[in-house]
Amino acid sequence: MQIKQKWDSGNIPGQKGKVVIVTGSSSGLGFQDANVLAGKNASVIIAVRNLEKGNNAANKIKTNYKDADVSVMELDLANLNSVKKFAENFKQKYSRLDLLINNAGVMVPPYSKTADGFELQFGTNHLGPFALTGLLIDLIKDTKNSRIVNVSSAAHKYGNINFDDLNWEKRKYKPWKAYGDSKIANLYFTYELKKKLEASNSSAKVAAAHPGWTATELQRHSGFFVGILNVLFAQTIEMGALPTLYAATAEDVNSGEYFGPSNWQEWRGYPKKVESNELSHDTKIAAKLWEVSEKLTGIHFN
Repeated sequence: MQIKQKWDSGNIPGQKGKVVIVTGSSSGLGFQDANVLAGKNASVIIAVRNLEKGNNAANKIKTNYKDADVSVMELDLANLNSVKKFAENFKQKYSRLDLLINNAGVMVPPYSKTADGFELQFGTNHLGPFALTGLLIDLIKDTKNSRIVNVSSAAHKYGNINFDDLNWEKRKYKPWKAYGDSKIANLYFTYELKKKLEASNSSAKVAAAHPGWTATELQRHSGFFVGILNVLFAQTIEMGALPTLYAATAEDVNSGEYFGPSNWQEWRGYPKKVESNELSHDTKIAAKLWEVSEKLTGIHFN
């Protein structure tokens, strides 16, 4: 698939009538996604843990677009009760869901656990979005031409999930390795969900995207060296959000595809279709992760 050269947010068609959830959208890439889609007249839900930051983001979007339809709802992906409460509240307010962007995540924090006892990165970056999607899947499937976009990372290339120690209780904790595990999990989830949607004859699509090397608040635990490299290599948030926005809105996106920047090493550039590594396409691991994720979250997809 050849994407039009230099595709950017100006290529996105009007989104009026569409209901969109963007998780983790009070800052960074998620905010950019929400801002662009609100500017295209979508009804955007800013789903965030910190309501004050969420309201500040919504007000900023309304300053940019005075007629923007933006609302803020509380969602903590590191707490399955919060995920369930969010889904219940959303279903009470909305009868459709055109687009779910699973953007929120944490990156290389010190070792800690979620409210449910999962290693923080695996719990927040994979299990939380898995549960959220599962709780909303009926609404997604009932909405014509709906989509799910899972935000992964080039860091999936050093992910290799250890099913015997998902919570890093038996090994010395390696934050970057745990991050890579959570990001390859995003891809297993994407590819397995594609199969399940197709098997149920659903028209809903699921795709994945990564932002390349983009300087965001997510990197606050990455250290001084990464900060220096950001100055040299990082692209803007506006550019880093484009692969996700492409996966979310472009007409020629197929279910199960993966998008990232087009230049060297997929660090920078306009979006294009990219390929994840061979391990991420292991169907046995994907199926096992799905089964384990349903068991750990208690959420079973319909």
